[in-house]
Amino acid sequence: MTERTRPTPPSSPEVRPVALDAGGVTLSGLVAEPAAGPPRATLVALHGGGMRADYFDGRAHPDLSLLTLAAGLGHTVLALDRPGYGLSAPALPQGLPLAEQATTVQAALKTFAAGRSLGAGVLLVGHSYGGKLALTAAAAWEDDDLIGLDVSGCGHRYAADPGTPSGDQGHGSRKQNWGSLRFYPGATFRPGGFGTGDRPPAEVHEARLWPGMFPATAARVRVPVRVTFAEEEHWWRHDEESVASLVAAFTSTGVRVDRQPDAGHNISLGWAARSYHLRVLAFAEECLLRRGHRPAAGD
Repeated sequence: MTERTRPTPPSSPEVRPVALDAGGVTLSGLVAEPAAGPPRATLVALHGGGMRADYFDGRAHPDLSLLTLAAGLGHTVLALDRPGYGLSAPALPQGLPLAEQATTVQAALKTFAAGRSLGAGVLLVGHSYGGKLALTAAAAWEDDDLIGLDVSGCGHRYAADPGTPSGDQGHGSRKQNWGSLRFYPGATFRPGGFGTGDRPPAEVHEARLWPGMFPATAARVRVPVRVTFAEEEHWWRHDEESVASLVAAFTSTGVRVDRQPDAGHNISLGWAARSYHLRVLAFAEECLLRRGHRPAAGD
């Protein structure tokens, strides 16, 4: 059993496993929903290379989970195992390129939405390779329910060679994956905790292509975007000039670039997770306001 195929246990009773048809492929994941009433919005969370949906439901400490935090504040969170991970790994041993991953994720979301409310819209939340997928999906999004895009651990210029054995998301480099270990609960690194596992060959191959793919992808995104770089982000260049270049590529929307102090690449697994996740939810609320959404009485 590998990281790509292991069962994904939820960390709390509020979080449950889900399996969704995605155009003939089954995507697994985790979901948390508000205890009462329809959600304010739905967050679709997409993990990075070698991780799984439970990246967003950190088990090392109760405060780390985006799913439980967001559900408690009235949002639904659907954290998916990306195509090539989880239940889809046997059917997609090579994985899928980003464009096909985006189509598959949208098909899974349509299945999820059947018979339930998504609230006032969908916010895509992507980490690392999941950030690339979120950007790719947003660029091709046809419905009017996408309210925004929140990306962390993903830029457009590599600070390290993605073709090295450590790869994009760096499965051979603890420094590049994690930054300082003091940023994380000790239980993160226990057996059965979080580590970087194998990745589908399709995304290993496509990693090198991302800097060339990014400009056209960014130009097609039409919803508000927030990009977060950790204090110790070692996979991506985030100097002043690189950030200016990244922002300039989004010619059809506004972009905010934030810094997350006391964090490494895997922000949602560290002590800064709660701070970061609260900022994600604040951004979701800003996106709702831009669309004219107002809370109902009693919210």
